Order: sequence, then structure tokens, then C-alpha cells
Amino acid sequence: MSDLTQILLTAKQEKGLTFAQLGQELGRDPLWVASLLHRQATASAQEAEQLATALGLDLSVVKGLMAYPVKGSLNPVIPTDPLIYRFYEIMQVYGMPLKDLIQEEFGDGIMSAIDFEMAVERVEDPKGDRVKITMNGKFLPYKKW
Repeated sequence: MSDLTQILLTAKQEKGLTFAQLGQELGRDPLWVASLLHRQATASAQEAEQLATALGLDLSVVKGLMAYPVKGSLNPVIPTDPLIYRFYEIMQVYGMPLKDLIQEEFGDGIMSAIDFEMAVERVEDPKGDRVKITMNGKFLPYKKW
């Protein structure tokens, strides 16, 4: 975890704010805000200033929030955090089936992680609440040359 991420998450916790509240403040989805705090997204000057103000931080963090991040932050390669590991496990079990289904429907290509949206929802269930994750990415076909 970067020093800036630690500063941002500590300030969020100390202020008692949720990602949803910060998302409302910035006019962004809570998942995007979480991605920004974990330095996996880039803020505009206005977003960076709004976030710094909401978190009660000095504006010296603004440049860090506007810097282009190094994408991908899972170390070691196989994650050890149980929640994150489950996503790894899901891809180990369902990755190839998903690939086959997507390519059967769309052809040879990939789902964009750039032109992409994701949402996390709670679904109430009498047997225990469920986590619903929706991923929505543009299909990008491979080109022939």
C-alpha cells in the first residue's frame, strides 16, 4: 500500500466517511472513489481538491491524486487476503468458461477494462445477504492485419 493510500484511508476512517458519501461529494460511483483512494484511478484537479477538502487533508495531496497510477496492486501474484483471493478463485474456476461464452457471443476479443463500469450491490436473502457484482465493459475485437 502506498503512503498516499494510507494517508487517504486513514483520513476517511478518522472522518467516519463511507465510499458512498465520498462518491456523492465527488459525483462519482463509490467503487471509482475506492479505486482512487487505492491509487488505481486518476482524479481531475477539481476531484482531487474536493476529496482533499472532504477528508480534511492539506492540498499537498492533490498532485498525488492527479498522478497517473501504476495499475494493478496485488502482491504477491496469488493474493492472500481471503476476500480478494475469492475473486482469484472465481477466475481460476470460471475464467475459461467466461472466455468461451463471451467469445461465442461476440467473437475473438476481450472485454475492455478501460471503457468499463462495475457496481457492487447488497441483495437481501433470508439465507444470508448476497453480494452482487456487475461488470460492464465494451467488447474489443482482435484485429487482423
